[in-house]
Amino acid sequence: MNTTLIKDAQIVNEGTVFTGDVFIEGKIITQISKSIEPQPNTVVIDANGAYLLPGVIDDQVHFREPGLTHKANIATESKAAIAGGITSFIEMPNTVPQATTQQLLEDKFAVAAKTSYANYSFMFGGTNDNLEELLKTNPRNVAGIKLFLGSSTGNMLVDNEEVLEKIFSSTKMIISVHCEDEATIRKNTAEYREKYGDDIPIKYHPIIRSEEACYISSSKAIALAKKTGARLHVFHLSTAKETDLFRNDIPLEEKQITAEVCVHHLWFSDEDYNEKGTHIKWNPAVKTAADRAGLWKALLDDRLDIIATDHAPHTIEEKDNVYTKAPSGGPLVQHALLAILEKVKEGVISIEKAVEKMCHNPAKIFKIEQRGFIKEGYYADLVLVNTETPQTVSKENILYKCGWSPFEGTTFSSTITHTFVNGNLMYDKGVFNETIKGERLLFNR
Repeated sequence: MNTTLIKDAQIVNEGTVFTGDVFIEGKIITQISKSIEPQPNTVVIDANGAYLLPGVIDDQVHFREPGLTHKANIATESKAAIAGGITSFIEMPNTVPQATTQQLLEDKFAVAAKTSYANYSFMFGGTNDNLEELLKTNPRNVAGIKLFLGSSTGNMLVDNEEVLEKIFSSTKMIISVHCEDEATIRKNTAEYREKYGDDIPIKYHPIIRSEEACYISSSKAIALAKKTGARLHVFHLSTAKETDLFRNDIPLEEKQITAEVCVHHLWFSDEDYNEKGTHIKWNPAVKTAADRAGLWKALLDDRLDIIATDHAPHTIEEKDNVYTKAPSGGPLVQHALLAILEKVKEGVISIEKAVEKMCHNPAKIFKIEQRGFIKEGYYADLVLVNTETPQTVSKENILYKCGWSPFEGTTFSSTITHTFVNGNLMYDKGVFNETIKGERLLFNR
């Protein structure tokens, strides 16, 4: 059995930072101590006081496979993810074809088993007419159910209220939702299209996909979850107003309704549209600096539970279209942890809190088996971070298939030096181990 010893690391876990060693046997962490003596034939990595974090769990990505692989695929994006310290991901169902039957869902798992460098799971996609298929979803080996309550492609917009209530009432699995009110958005879009045609100035994006559109939809979803007792997780909050819909007066484990905020809504504001243009066009939209401040406040006081990416790459040619033709979404998995670590350096968030929101809480909320923590008996999904070695994002070091990043030109203060996935050193100072693949996540349900 392969053994690895990580020495002299600042281990960040469950609200504490302590200097120590971590011993890995095969896939599993078997010992954590202040000092561990190397055994014969053990690979020793001297952390030299660098931070050792649990591998990040990203609960919302779009890796574009199958059907949209000119933008990205599971191999390229999972490789970028592990370079960014993300060791596990949950991917969304809006591919081509959409993962709205059990067979199509398993087809995606089969691709990931052969090509994903990170650990993986996929969500089953709900529609207005696939409840019977949805209820076949296995809670043990599928992350959950995804419902688009706004801004969907194809037939994935679930806008039949009777169907919605049936779904919420019929499954005990976690239901994750994209909340934007489609009627409000269509009305706003029509008004601006009448004035500007297709070339609507990007600064109006957060007005078209407005606070009102977000709040109407998220408040309805939460009311329905309370009515039915459903387990609800609201993706990518983008407004300060919505944060008041969530609780922080009970432990996370007791929450029936949880929420996520994404890196781009914590980093950018509408002041950045002039420089970044459609490269920061997301749904929901990046909104005001006041909204960004409100999201940070709610994250730090535990109304918001997870930091994720909503990684959703498009080609640069697609993004450089006029407003109505430029798709929403952008690539983030390679740089998300670095962006949050920059906020740690600035004193906005502690490194312990960052680990809670990016590692511990996704594992708790989705009940992921033996991941998200640095604990004996847990899988050795680990990330070493050097906070003294800055790096600048450029086209030369971007790993996404699409070849661009909204962070281009940004200098981060930290560098991810090593990433372990299931005890295997998959990323070592820019060098990848491409001989080993990640594993399918399992869930304690």
